[in-house]
This record gives sequence, C-alpha cells and structure tokens, in this order.
Amino acid sequence: MKSTGSRLIKTWSTPVGKESTRTIPCALCGGAEFSPHLSCSENSVASSEGFSYVRCRHCGLVQMNPQPEQAEVTRRYREGSGTEYLSYEIKNESAFLHLQELALEDAGLEELEMDLHTRSAAKLRALDIGCATGALLEKLRDRSWAVTGVEISPAAEYARKNRSLDVRSLPLEENRFPDAGFDMVLASHLIEHLNDPSSFIREVYRILTPGGYFIVTTPNISGFQARLFRSRWRSAIFDHLYLFSIKTLSRLLTKHGFTIERVRTWGGLAAGIAPAPLKRIADRAAKFFTAGDVMLIRARTARCE
Repeated sequence: MKSTGSRLIKTWSTPVGKESTRTIPCALCGGAEFSPHLSCSENSVASSEGFSYVRCRHCGLVQMNPQPEQAEVTRRYREGSGTEYLSYEIKNESAFLHLQELALEDAGLEELEMDLHTRSAAKLRALDIGCATGALLEKLRDRSWAVTGVEISPAAEYARKNRSLDVRSLPLEENRFPDAGFDMVLASHLIEHLNDPSSFIREVYRILTPGGYFIVTTPNISGFQARLFRSRWRSAIFDHLYLFSIKTLSRLLTKHGFTIERVRTWGGLAAGIAPAPLKRIADRAAKFFTAGDVMLIRARTARCE
C-alpha cells in the first residue's frame, strides 16, 4: 500500500469502563492456558483503569481474557459512543476510503473481478461487514457490483439515507443471508472487535459462493510497530478483543475451510513519530519483509469442480 502522507488518523476507541466479563477458551485452538502478554493503560481514553491481553500458550493467539460480554460490546457501538463514532467516521471518511481503495489494489481487485466474471455472467455481489458510512460500497456500486452492507452503529442509517445503500443493522450472523449469496465479502478493521471470530468466519464461508473471496484487514501484532511499542502500540486499545498475527489469523481461516491466496502488510512507522524520509524507508522495509502495522489476507472458499 502506498503512503497516505503525513496525516495521523487516531485509532477510534471507547473509554475503558466497567462491563460484565467472562473467561473464555482460546478462539483458535480451544486451549485454556494463557500467559500475560500486554498490560495497557496509556492508550485508554479518559480512564486510568487499563486493560490487558493474554497469549495462548498452545497456539500464540493474543486476546483479551476475561472478555466483555457480547451484549456489552454491542452496546458500545449502538448506545454508548455511537454518535461520537459516526462523527469520527464522517470526519475521516475520505482518508479511510483512500486506504481501503489501496488495500483492494493490494488484494488484486481487478484480477479477482476477472476471475469471477469467467465463471458467471451475473452481476457480482459484494458484502462489506462493518461498512461504516458506506463510502467503499458506493465505489464498488460504481464498478457495477450489487452491494450490501452490515453496520451496527448509527453509521448504518447515514449510509442508507445519504447513499441509498442496502445496509443491515444486525450483526452478520443475525441477518440470515442465503447460502452462497455473495461473490466477495470484505471485513476491514472488524474481526479484532468480535467476541467470536470463529463463528464469524464460519458464517462468511457459508454465505460465499464456491470459489468466492474473503478479504480481511486487521492490525498485525507480528509487525514492526507492535514489537517496538508493545503495550503502547496504537492498536492495543480497549475495543480490540483480539490482536492477530499473520500466523494466527491464517490458521483461523484455514481451520474453517479457507485457502490463503495472498498476504500483504503495510505501515512501518506511524505518521508523526518519525521524519518523513525515515518513515518512507521504514514503510518500504515493513512491506518488503511482511512486517507492516496492518495486514490484509485474501482467502478463498473451495471451488466446485
């Protein structure tokens, strides 16, 4: 992914607060043995309480555990900070869209479209889960995709009203989309927020066509910035229940039937923390060594022969 200049976009996070929690097994291997990994307070908003992550001793997945109950997490986006989140998305919409378009370049969107068109003359169907204000869906619609979105925050109404998009306000699994209903599913900076990423991935697989594509983007805990900053890493925030590495996310996807086709990372140093020449060098090195701050995985369902 190319540089987006010197502008620093602050990662959204709700304030650390008191919520009902429960201890869960590892979301990847089901293990119950964990070791402390990150103890965070510097990145929390308006709170000194802090939060922490543990690392599974069997597979290495980093997760918040005990973890807030799903109802508590949903409440954050619908009731708690929903209006503030919408303002944040609108303010940063053009910058986010630029990043998402570059990510789709890295994912090989044109190649993907050509492949899908060779197998079907029908209009291609895309689902963007966590679509926010719907800016990317609008761009895909302009490319002749039939588009649908999922967004549980007030941004859903904004997308419906301002862009005339079909955006559902229920979590993915509750929408009961038909089997094989989409050719491509996108999830940008979403999976790290979910209580049950395995259930989510199973549902994505079910609603994709045979040979359909899943493009998932998430912070990369195996990247250079995460290793350098540790608990002060900008993605170690209260809203991120999981911090995936390339290895752990790839294993989770393949566990549920996906084939990994492409892995890309970007972001060597965040804008504003290093002189521009040094940042450019770090960004190129991070991408070359697959050690960027953010990772993209293009995965695929099995094809019917």
